[in-house]
Amino acid sequence: MQTDIIGWVSSCVLIATIGVQIRTQIRDNSSRGVSPLLFIGEIVSAAGFLTYSVLLGIPVYIVTNSIMILSSIVGLAVTLYHRNRS
Repeated sequence: MQTDIIGWVSSCVLIATIGVQIRTQIRDNSSRGVSPLLFIGEIVSAAGFLTYSVLLGIPVYIVTNSIMILSSIVGLAVTLYHRNRS
């Protein structure tokens, strides 16, 4: 169980980094320099990891990748909104 702490802390760091990126884009009202491929790639890879995690039954990865998919959808929407506005 102690080893799970490493996974959960790492999960929080990963989720926080994408959250900060999205918050910065919203706060600055700009997605300058942010490629939509960042979020598309994250959605695709997190979906693959989510499937893998479900098959293996690893809760930390199931939670992390589910949140990453949702966060990346929001990030992609913000990026595309800013791009279409220009």
